Amino acid sequence: MNSPVQTPFDSVENAQQYVGLLLDAIAEAKSEIATDLVDASHSQSERRLQALRIVEFKLDKLEQHLKTSSRLLNDLRTLRRLLLDERAEPGPESGQDSAG
Repeated sequence: MNSPVQTPFDSVENAQQYVGLLLDAIAEAKSEIATDLVDASHSQSERRLQALRIVEFKLDKLEQHLKTSSRLLNDLRTLRRLLLDERAEPGPESGQDSAG
């Protein structure tokens, strides 16, 4: 009756979905910041414009890190599948020798 609570990191696939959601949120935030940058460039607030540029820069860096994480998770998923398939392969039933 006690089933473990599922989290976004129960599996590689769940972690990939979570990272995907984060990337979507970053894309939305970048779009909003781009609009704010246009508005701020027309105003006299140089300090606000600089702050928005820093936010844009940080969002770009975060997006790069998450894209890298997504690729790493994909690699891990592929490797896990290869390892599990190798373990699940029945030797005598395959009918093929690995040497030929």
